[in-house]
Amino acid sequence: MKRHGNLWPELVSFPNLLEAARRAAAGKHSRPDIARFLMNLETGLFALQRELTAGSYQPGGYRTFRVEDPKPRMISAAPFRDRVAHHALTQILEPIFERRFTAESFACRKGLGTHRALERARRGAKKHRFVLKCDVRKYFPSIDHAILRGLLENVIKCRRTLDLAERIITGSNPQEPALFYFPGDDLFTPEERRRGLPLGNQTSQFFANVYLNPLDHFVSRRLKPAVYVRYVDDFLLFGDSKAELNRMRDEVEDFLCRFRLKLHPRKSRVYRTTEGTTFLGWRVFPNHSLLVRGNVVRFRRRMRQLQVEHARGEIDLRGVEQRVRAWIAHAAHGNTWRLRTQLFGQFAFRRGCVV
Repeated sequence: MKRHGNLWPELVSFPNLLEAARRAAAGKHSRPDIARFLMNLETGLFALQRELTAGSYQPGGYRTFRVEDPKPRMISAAPFRDRVAHHALTQILEPIFERRFTAESFACRKGLGTHRALERARRGAKKHRFVLKCDVRKYFPSIDHAILRGLLENVIKCRRTLDLAERIITGSNPQEPALFYFPGDDLFTPEERRRGLPLGNQTSQFFANVYLNPLDHFVSRRLKPAVYVRYVDDFLLFGDSKAELNRMRDEVEDFLCRFRLKLHPRKSRVYRTTEGTTFLGWRVFPNHSLLVRGNVVRFRRRMRQLQVEHARGEIDLRGVEQRVRAWIAHAAHGNTWRLRTQLFGQFAFRRGCVV
């Protein structure tokens, strides 16, 4: 396929930066740093445009914090003007790479997402006896900067666009340790190679899809399982032969070594579809799907918090309803009617008291 050049003029154009600011601020206008930037939006965007054009743009420092639910992770928040630059870059690159992505990759892609991925997993579970569930070990901390740059350069030849991508990648803050050895490494190789992308960046989500796109093509064209579905670093291969799926697991493991990635040894194995397969917060069976326990526990916790906030007058019933409806829309994608009925029967919202 041809490589794409002359992208820079469109990337730094004011309309592209304005749209990038709109997307970066979506749903967050009340945050102080974003509100300040939006108050002087035109001035801020022209300043960013000048820095990008002059080649003097440098990403700022990240604000990091840890979340423990559903699992311990370090989240990194870039300054808002950097998030505008991130969106400006991905708005140009995503349409180019979208044509190269396969139909089996569902994360952070327009018209796809978690529910479409779950639908595909359900079809696989309904039609086939076995599923190979795979999980890449410490995926974001393991993404190798040199390999990622090479994947971008295979498609993009606009030097200034690549330089901006490089600046964002290199500006990534340190991530949790992911020291793995691969064939050909010496004692110091894992320490010498830069790796890791921050969770929370728009660019990290996009780069994560670019990084595993070769895997999607390898699985679809070479291994050819009956059904394949990937969402970030979790992916499923369905078939009717346990031995064949185990062989595919070995081939996937060997292929991922080229990208300095490892499968999680305990989370990557073959199951009978009748046992149910955990995927994207659901337990997927051939004829039904159930929310995993952790999802329900988190929702109960959130409902109790909403009760407290409503009792104190910090949120009205309309605000409660908006938050609850989002969860209902998600839960309605499985067999959860009885669960939803039980849950909502446990909570009452009254001013001044928590029931």
